[in-house]
Amino acid sequence: MRRLLLPLVMLAAPAMAANGPFTVVETGRHFGALQDAVRAIGGGTGTILIAPGTYRQCAVQQAGRVTFRAAEPGTAIFEQEVCEDKAALVLRGTASRVEGLVFRGYSVADGNGAGIRIEAGDLDVADATFLDSQEGILGNVASAQRITIDRSTFSGLGQCDQAPNCAHSVYLGNQGSVTVTHSRFERGTGGHYLKLRSPLVTITDNSFDDTAGAKTNYMIDLSEGATGLIARNTFVQGRGKENASALIVVAAEAQTYPSAGLKIVGNDARLAPGAPPKPAFVADYSHARLALGANALGAGITPFEAR
Repeated sequence: MRRLLLPLVMLAAPAMAANGPFTVVETGRHFGALQDAVRAIGGGTGTILIAPGTYRQCAVQQAGRVTFRAAEPGTAIFEQEVCEDKAALVLRGTASRVEGLVFRGYSVADGNGAGIRIEAGDLDVADATFLDSQEGILGNVASAQRITIDRSTFSGLGQCDQAPNCAHSVYLGNQGSVTVTHSRFERGTGGHYLKLRSPLVTITDNSFDDTAGAKTNYMIDLSEGATGLIARNTFVQGRGKENASALIVVAAEAQTYPSAGLKIVGNDARLAPGAPPKPAFVADYSHARLALGANALGAGITPFEAR
């Protein structure tokens, strides 16, 4: 009998590991904890395939190039649990990619509970959803970092009443570039929908729907100026504003980056019923020569205002 027990016990551990929801694609190894899968990749390059399910787990990426990918987009849901009192994913490797994940219900004491906190390296986000949290994506990196967000949804995010500083649906700063495309911003609960401190921005083909927003501010805030392109976006300004004075604001806090040539063209902006009248579509504090092209603006919206 004793000779039979040892082989059976040795077989049990691999069988349980094979059922782990986090798989490192390159090695085929399965893990029960996301952090263990990240550690297994270490300073290398790897993809973590995440099975459908709801997870109260978080992870910190310290190095390497890691892709976090849902096996089926929209079915891998992370909620509530944060690492380092920051976010579900705290990223400070060489590069990170997040595909098809859902993040919801993040709140921390400093008011910046987020789905993703990016602290180093490039970041690509695609087909992701951020729900009902203080912040969707947050980061401030003093390097020529590249960040892209594509085909993602940000809903029920932001706050200005839970901590001394506001939080926003997306708040990113770097000395490189930020690109946001084909994404939806809606139902904000405070702060700005998209707040960027970056010298080069591309914001195209997105929708900003503030009809169900509450205590919200600007749709796009380029806090320290920027060049680049804002085009083919749709905007609906809602009635529940904390600051209804403008939709797009340039260099309201500083003129760190040149704004001359910033192109704003081909956008569509409207006011929802009951929204405060006469906001500026573009409010400019930079006094630079912006490239303001033709935009379709609904009744009650002022095309441009220098401040």
